[in-house]
Amino acid sequence: MNRKKIYEEVEEMLSFCEGCFVQKHFRKENGRTFAHQFCLSQCTVGEKLKKLGQELTNLNEK
Repeated sequence: MNRKKIYEEVEEMLSFCEGCFVQKHFRKENGRTFAHQFCLSQCTVGEKLKKLGQELTNLNEK
């Protein structure tokens, strides 16, 4: 996958995060750090973003 395609996928995935009820709820109830950790470790969108980031890193190393 090329860099431009990865960036396009990242932009598409981030659109799902805008207005996310779960993130807003966790941020209000537990704080920003908890909400961020949830998004990175348990949310399917966050997991996909991590994989895309790893692909981008691997492209930069080559």
